[in-house]
Amino acid sequence: MQKGIKRLGDAELEIMLVVWQAEEGVNSTYVHEKLKGRRDWALPAVITAMNRLVDKGFLSCEKRGRGNLYRPLISEEDYKAAEGRGLLDRLYGSSCRSLVAALVNRGAMGEEELRELRAYLDELEVK
Repeated sequence: MQKGIKRLGDAELEIMLVVWQAEEGVNSTYVHEKLKGRRDWALPAVITAMNRLVDKGFLSCEKRGRGNLYRPLISEEDYKAAEGRGLLDRLYGSSCRSLVAALVNRGAMGEEELRELRAYLDELEVK
């Protein structure tokens, strides 16, 4: 992981995905509603998890009337880049080739994904 960005647990990541998708500040009730069906938490559990995300530096918290308004302090793109780099380093010794080979050899990446990867790499070479 990128220095300064901590790793999120699965439940924390689900909350952050809701916050990132909102594109504006949200309250805990909004997050609670968006998580219904995926994670059926009681509202106090959502509030506790969001406050932990504040403590970890992922969210800011601003008092609004009787509630709080939460905003992301780390962008979704920055988190995904750091998490991807951490995965590559931890599992594949920083080798993109090893990652792709493992996905292809185990059938987790098919021809369509390979075509997409080739097209993306070609785009990068043009830039």
